[in-house]
Amino acid sequence: MSRLRVINLGLPKSGTTTLGQALTHAGLKVADWRIRRGQSDNDRLVRAFVGRLMYKGYFETGDPLALMDEFDVFSEIDIVRGGLNLWPQTDWGLLSAIRAHHPGARFILTHRDPAKLSDSMGRWSNLGRTRLPNNAIPGLPEGFGGTDAERIRWIEGHFAFCRQVFAGAPDFLEYDIEDENAREKVAAFIGRDLPWWGVANANQSHPGATPGIDEGGN
Repeated sequence: MSRLRVINLGLPKSGTTTLGQALTHAGLKVADWRIRRGQSDNDRLVRAFVGRLMYKGYFETGDPLALMDEFDVFSEIDIVRGGLNLWPQTDWGLLSAIRAHHPGARFILTHRDPAKLSDSMGRWSNLGRTRLPNNAIPGLPEGFGGTDAERIRWIEGHFAFCRQVFAGAPDFLEYDIEDENAREKVAAFIGRDLPWWGVANANQSHPGATPGIDEGGN
């Protein structure tokens, strides 16, 4: 039986951390945004960003997961900070390489209402204020992304991309993070019970925040 690997295609602030925590409680080893101290047996991976390691593996070996074999789950894979601007979830060449090398892989799109997602991005650190508009991101060229209207169009475009390239595929699941049945859907999709399903990394920097929904590592 092919090994289970789970790759989340969601954008920052779309429930990525909660998914990672849920799968950790299910006994899977999770890489969320970057490798933390104590997570890896390989000291060279400590503090490395998941997206960077994916691209390094992809271009050096053809397998985007080659450098992270000890991990089962990749819950947030983009990075836009410190001179890095990498969005593997928008790169079909990289995603199809994961599929080819890991036939047991499952791809999940954590979906959130685009307006709520954009609002959360705008309130998370300097993500919406400077990092998105100051970088050329797939679907969001440099100079765009500083307003809700621009971010919403980009978010909707990413959802459409994922739905198109995975249309009808049995290894793809999209779920809304506010869906009361999300836990059951994810559990059935990966074939594992989820003993925990809650809230992680909530953004509560604004009185209008929805408690327990705004999440992500970026």
